[in-house]
Amino acid sequence: MTGAWLGFVTASASDRRKCSQGNSHPRGPGQDLMPVLVLRALPASLRLSWRLPGCTSWGGTESRGISHLAGAMRLVQFQTGSDGPRIGLEEKDGGNVIDLNAFDPSLPKRMREFLEVGDAALAVARRAKESSQHILPRDQVTLLAPITNPGKVICVGLNYADHCREQNINIPEEPIIFSKFPSSIIGPYDEIIHPADSQEVDWEVELAFVIGKKGKHIKESAAMDHIVGFMVAHDVTARDWQMKRNGKQWILGKSFDTFCPLGPAIVTKDCVSDPHMLGIRCKVNGELVQDSNTNQMIFKTQALVAWVSRFITVYPGDVFLTGTPPGTGVFRKPPVFLKRGDVVQCEIDQLGALRNKVV
Repeated sequence: MTGAWLGFVTASASDRRKCSQGNSHPRGPGQDLMPVLVLRALPASLRLSWRLPGCTSWGGTESRGISHLAGAMRLVQFQTGSDGPRIGLEEKDGGNVIDLNAFDPSLPKRMREFLEVGDAALAVARRAKESSQHILPRDQVTLLAPITNPGKVICVGLNYADHCREQNINIPEEPIIFSKFPSSIIGPYDEIIHPADSQEVDWEVELAFVIGKKGKHIKESAAMDHIVGFMVAHDVTARDWQMKRNGKQWILGKSFDTFCPLGPAIVTKDCVSDPHMLGIRCKVNGELVQDSNTNQMIFKTQALVAWVSRFITVYPGDVFLTGTPPGTGVFRKPPVFLKRGDVVQCEIDQLGALRNKVV
């Protein structure tokens, strides 16, 4: 395995991680994973910048700020009253919304179709931002999930080194890919429905990214050309259905209705300082339950695009969920699960926060 172009190299054999076997990996009975090479981050001084000219940092890796940069765009789907979805730009996290469909009525009104237009649509969005026209007060809009009809929701299991250590299992040798049905998607502040069929509903905060350009057999060095931006995701999971039912196949436990809150916006990639150096946290009823950094990701963004596109074509609007850090309820002693009335907040530096009540 070769190091990724963004500044990650393979560790030597003497540095291989060795963990004892756990029970949450989707493998057959008696199958264990061999210790494998782990990607290490280069010193910060050697990492390539993700900022384009005109973009500046949010204050370094310790910053918990949101995208207030002049060049940053926060793409949203929203509605006013009972009308259908529209495309907009948040002026800032939690701020007013620029109505892109009012600025240019020829633009599609759903994010997937907007992204299919490509760079021309993003250019219109930049002009709309510069114009300071068609601004709607925040209290007049309801944010939807930034994308509600992706062709695919592609997920990655066991992709945080600290999450593997939490379970005493081996670092995966290659990405573990599964999916959620797109019908599970809800908005950043919508309610999560606790299904009567599960007694073990759990939380998982995740970094998500969205494909902006079609591709197949994409090289790691070209992967960022196919990504439009990043957002926060909550991979709500029914552990009983993931780990005990349905032949221990994950998809049902991951795909109950409302089990995929997304948002609050797609923050365009050009002004995310480094997606692999972001604080990532989850709180339940105000209590911090997950607190890590995306630098713990085993397979980084470019590696995931390259791996998945070996098998399937990725299209504009496809969503990738990149895995969760430690602190989920199922691995607590004793285990803790969500109940009706709980409020879950998932947040990532520079991207924003989801806040969803369980009902």
